[in-house]
Amino acid sequence: MPVLKPSESPVFAIPGVTFTGLASPSRGSRETSVWRVRLDPRTPGTPHRLTREEIFVVLSGNARATVDGAAHDLTPGCTLIVPAGVEFSLENTAPAAFEAIALMPVGGAASIGGDEPFTPPWAA
Repeated sequence: MPVLKPSESPVFAIPGVTFTGLASPSRGSRETSVWRVRLDPRTPGTPHRLTREEIFVVLSGNARATVDGAAHDLTPGCTLIVPAGVEFSLENTAPAAFEAIALMPVGGAASIGGDEPFTPPWAA
């Protein structure tokens, strides 16, 4: 069983959001990709769809998830389950950072607007 050290975790950033890869096929997992996501304060969400279910476990901060048109407030300890195929966004309207652990089956992809689905690098 491989042990992945935090110092070896790749970090990916887009404006307002940082993803830290924890487990994925490129790091030895075969069935599940796991990453840490951090939303900076006041970061808007990007609506997108997933080809596989995605699960978030909130570690700190507050955020709002919109799943298939319904808004859900997230606080530490909450678990959010996002079904495949529905529009989803995650935004941080608070003055502090939001952090969660996210999990998705290997092979899951995201699409934004009408673009082709892609596997995010933190999940590859």
